[in-house]
Amino acid sequence: MASLRRRRDTAAAKSVDNRWLMNRRTFLAASLAAAAPAQALRRPNIVLILIDDYGWHDTGYNGSTYYETPNIDRLAREGMVFSDGYSASAVCSPTRAAIMTGKYPARLHLTSHLQGASNRFHFTKVIQPSTRLALPLEEVTLAELLRGQGYRTACIGKWHLGTTGFLPSDQGFDVSLAGDEAGSTNNFFYPAWRKKVNLEGRPGEYLTDRLTTLATDFIREHRARPFFLYLPHFAVHTPIEGKPEKVRKYNAKARPENPQNYGEYAAMIESVDESVGRVLDTLKEEGLDDNTLILFSSDNGGVTSREWKDRPVTSNLPLRLGKGHLYEGGIRVPTIVRWPGVTKPGSTCDQPIVSYDYAPTLAEVAGVPSAKLPAMDGRSFTALLKGRRDTARDLFWHYPHYSPQGGRPAAALRHGDDKLILFFEDQRAELYNLKADIGETRDLVAIQPAKAAALRQRLEAWLRQTGAQIPQPNPGYDPVREFEVGEPMGPLTAK
Repeated sequence: MASLRRRRDTAAAKSVDNRWLMNRRTFLAASLAAAAPAQALRRPNIVLILIDDYGWHDTGYNGSTYYETPNIDRLAREGMVFSDGYSASAVCSPTRAAIMTGKYPARLHLTSHLQGASNRFHFTKVIQPSTRLALPLEEVTLAELLRGQGYRTACIGKWHLGTTGFLPSDQGFDVSLAGDEAGSTNNFFYPAWRKKVNLEGRPGEYLTDRLTTLATDFIREHRARPFFLYLPHFAVHTPIEGKPEKVRKYNAKARPENPQNYGEYAAMIESVDESVGRVLDTLKEEGLDDNTLILFSSDNGGVTSREWKDRPVTSNLPLRLGKGHLYEGGIRVPTIVRWPGVTKPGSTCDQPIVSYDYAPTLAEVAGVPSAKLPAMDGRSFTALLKGRRDTARDLFWHYPHYSPQGGRPAAALRHGDDKLILFFEDQRAELYNLKADIGETRDLVAIQPAKAAALRQRLEAWLRQTGAQIPQPNPGYDPVREFEVGEPMGPLTAK
């Protein structure tokens, strides 16, 4: 009898255990089912890293044998490289405005670097048009769009799109550090950088490191909700100053036969590369790397003119020239997107994209409804990120200014593999086939006049359609005094 009771008690206990186990499984299954949609609804974090004046050939993955970029190369291996990635302008501020708005600099009438080249030359062949002094507040920025989707937004680094009243904090960023009207720092070591960059640091601290620390702190502090981190470095813009131990390393490595041989600049690139590595490592440490899209690029090509200590800063070969020019060296820039689960690791896309495409792309990634999108000139390239092809389109540039790097006022069009550059001083056009001649060494206008004429018509129609400001002949042209620097002529607007 006692034995029977023990068997019944044991059976009852097992029955209770089984019911508890089944209930627990049911509860866990229900919890996971409820959590799955919530996890699926967690929109990806977005990190946009923008390097200043960073050339297309300044990366290991693009063939540099002098600069060391293991972390940028790692990003390329883990993501998608855009071999034909372009900046919206040959100089900084217009590209930054295009990134924020998705619009052509020509349409914004923000075509020069702020406080820069506009109308400072009195005796040139053409009079440069005025340019805005700030990104207008009525423009809807990428930060405003993403904040509307619940993203926490931060701009940490160079802004160069306006001063008080037009700062990142006025344009949709919850966190704004070091960003104001400054286009460069006067020094990369603290406390000297405080002369131009409003940011505290430790004695001797390198500015690139400081910005990276602030960026990784932001990631850790906002790991629980979607965030948009815009990290626009002051490097590798002038002044060309690297950490002494790195400079010594690259000076020892330099070879005169390699046109990339400037140790100070190479040291700056290594510090930028370390910044990329720290961001990648922080995302991984916080368990965020699988749900974070990283876009890495530059605002224009590398500097090849002798504007710093009478020597070229870098070489963009095989591309022609560099910053301040509408040749490929001035506008083709390193561009990588890593979006785990979407971009195929180690893949390359040869369809051209431009930095005015960033805003519509990242807005789509963040789930911004199309009805909430303002009019944009750029086009989302999410289809390319997913490995699909997209329809071809024309790409346009408008830089109606004389650049400090020797560039002349011009506009340009890329149509397929063909590229036409129109120079405003003498209305001369040049035509190149980039597939056959990436270095733009053979002008085809005389050989293919009909094609050149057709492309010119397309470019001139675009200039009219966007309301682009065209330089006008200068009755005071003096070839002897052509590039004499004077006070600005005409109005510079901050509309």
